[in-house]
Amino acid sequence: MSKSKNPGILYVASYPPRECGIATFTKRLTTAIDKEFNPEIKSRICAINSNGSSIYNYPRKVVMQINETEIEDYINRANEINKSQEIRLVNIQHEYGLFGGEQGEFLIPFIELLNKPVVITMHTVLPRPDDKMRKVGEVIAKKSAAIVVMNSRAKEILRTVYHVDQNKIHVIPHGVFHVPFPSKSKAKQKLNLSGRTIISTFGMISRDKGIEYAIEALPDVVAVYPDVLYLIIGATHPQVLKREGEKYRNKLRRLIVKHNLKDHVKFYDRYLEEKEVVDFLKATDIYVYPMLSREQASSGSLSDAMACGCPAIATPSQYAKSVLNHERGILVRFRNSKDIKAALLELLSDPKARKEMIKNTYFYTRFMTWQNVALSYFKLFNRFAKIVPQEKGKLPAISLDYIKTLTDDFGIIQFAVHTKPDTHSGYCLDDNTRALLGCAIRYGRHRVKSTLNLINIYLKFMEFTQKPNGRFHNFVSYQRTYNDINESDDSFGRAIWALGTVVGNKDLPDDIISKARKILDKSIESNFELSSLRGVAFSIIGLSRLAEAMAAAGQTDEQSAKVTALIEKLSNRLLEEWSYQQKISSDRNWQWFEDCLTYSNYKLPEALYHAYRVTKDKKYLNIAEKSLQFLISTTFENKEYFSPIGQDGWYFRNGKRAYYDQQPEDAASATEALVMAHKVTKKKIYKDKAEMAFYWFLGKNHLNQMVYDEATGGCYDGLGRYSLNFNQGAESTLSYFLARLAIEEIEK
Repeated sequence: MSKSKNPGILYVASYPPRECGIATFTKRLTTAIDKEFNPEIKSRICAINSNGSSIYNYPRKVVMQINETEIEDYINRANEINKSQEIRLVNIQHEYGLFGGEQGEFLIPFIELLNKPVVITMHTVLPRPDDKMRKVGEVIAKKSAAIVVMNSRAKEILRTVYHVDQNKIHVIPHGVFHVPFPSKSKAKQKLNLSGRTIISTFGMISRDKGIEYAIEALPDVVAVYPDVLYLIIGATHPQVLKREGEKYRNKLRRLIVKHNLKDHVKFYDRYLEEKEVVDFLKATDIYVYPMLSREQASSGSLSDAMACGCPAIATPSQYAKSVLNHERGILVRFRNSKDIKAALLELLSDPKARKEMIKNTYFYTRFMTWQNVALSYFKLFNRFAKIVPQEKGKLPAISLDYIKTLTDDFGIIQFAVHTKPDTHSGYCLDDNTRALLGCAIRYGRHRVKSTLNLINIYLKFMEFTQKPNGRFHNFVSYQRTYNDINESDDSFGRAIWALGTVVGNKDLPDDIISKARKILDKSIESNFELSSLRGVAFSIIGLSRLAEAMAAAGQTDEQSAKVTALIEKLSNRLLEEWSYQQKISSDRNWQWFEDCLTYSNYKLPEALYHAYRVTKDKKYLNIAEKSLQFLISTTFENKEYFSPIGQDGWYFRNGKRAYYDQQPEDAASATEALVMAHKVTKKKIYKDKAEMAFYWFLGKNHLNQMVYDEATGGCYDGLGRYSLNFNQGAESTLSYFLARLAIEEIEK
């Protein structure tokens, strides 16, 4: 047993290089959990080896091995696990055929000996088990702390057939690849498959795959659609090879010859690496899954195909019925090539409907990505073994790739359709100032030329939009002409915020600081009578950063005094609104500047913390603390996660707060404000709350889903009651970027 000071989870399962579905699942699950939580915890593997005849060159993560047919191995490993101080919980990936004895009964003494919490993931749940299978299932369920299944039907079977307490059963979906929305044409081009309509079946080949029925469906299909190519992807299952060699594959080859399909059916006979699987599935137009087993409770191959945007034609196995409907594919009868033929012809005849299915299938699986599955597993594990008290993970690496995708030579495009920039939506000042702000901060910490190039683009955009009076046009069309009539106080405030940050950043080149200073000076000379309190707050933050930079440089001239006076003027405006609301309100608990909470609420107290840092006037600190505590009580009322005010109704005094249509901008505002509060007061509660607010992006929210998309570097546009808004626009992506930069300040 390897020595480690880190607490860990031990996974009892098969593991690569052993070739089987459980091994692949275990590798992907542990990789996902390690990515999110290592080095706080360590994943370790107790590998199950098949009948002692195979020797595997395992990676270091495998710290124990069990020969499936040796009962002594199970007992010895259980005793070894009990002695380990590092192992806090055991997760068993269960398949009846994986473990020794009749129906895997050797697992029973292993579990009975363990004195660690056990969570079992059941990959097969049969509704009509034989007596031995039922008994084994009932015993291991009774001895476990929790059971994970991958669909609600399996949960119901465990409850009614195996008599398992339903509170013990948890549904966590099968994980899927996290890939950007696929371009089928680009994927085909990469594989030299351009010009073909690709149908595929993927996985280790065995008779229960039912591939012969798909082949027999093809002659009439290719007669109408001669560009069809059916790819049978994957090596023969190792156990099948031992038992009968390539009899089944040879049977399929004879069928191909019989039906004259040699130009329309091809084998890719290999055990594929993950990248190869993704490439083939991204190129697939229709996925065929003619599995013969009605009771299959999970399927990695079907899940992965759906995650790559493949509408599916599938037989109604337990799992297929749980994930497919008419919007994502077609269910066909078992062993029925005529049904498969009819389904293929239906999908091929309507490219428009198939395109819609691609979108529906892809976005349906977003909650199933391995990131989200890892978060769900870890949350469950942490209920029984307090591995990391706050369930914190690692911060994702900062990536500007998607920001660069949204940016052209003029500025950042405001909207996206999924992950494709919507160039016709044009540009707005808000987003370009956010981008300028984030890139300026990033460059101060990590000097990369490409970031400097982005800063120049956004700064030129601000030059382009500034009016003679120092204010700004807010919207610019895709034709690069102004198309707004009224000025926006919020946009103006954000411009001051970004410009003040750039001018105050001594790490930036002199020419950039000089250009930003010229724009800022012109704005400061403008009329600062802002009606929007958020515009006021944004301005205070930018001017405070400028004032602090001036003070650090020893600048105490008339210009610095003017900036400080302007900060005081704007901050007093916030205090006046605060006093007015307290005067007219009968609710003494409503400690706020307005009669409602809407968007970017946290920016108001944050601005007063900045004002206090500059002026040292405690009246600003006093109201900053009171208003921040009010926001915390409202948006952290659920102790497990941050819940920003929803846009589908806001929160009016004496009314009920809205919980849904939560926006990334609000999570970012909360993160930034709480980080600032911690910097000013050194109170630990603000650090803890800042982390919770930031982890809203990483799955600590009411959906337990990632809002940040690590596959693209973008961020989804909102969190609804039941699902995400799958577009990734500039505001959302930049909000995550700013929050990520802010949380870095207290995570160092």
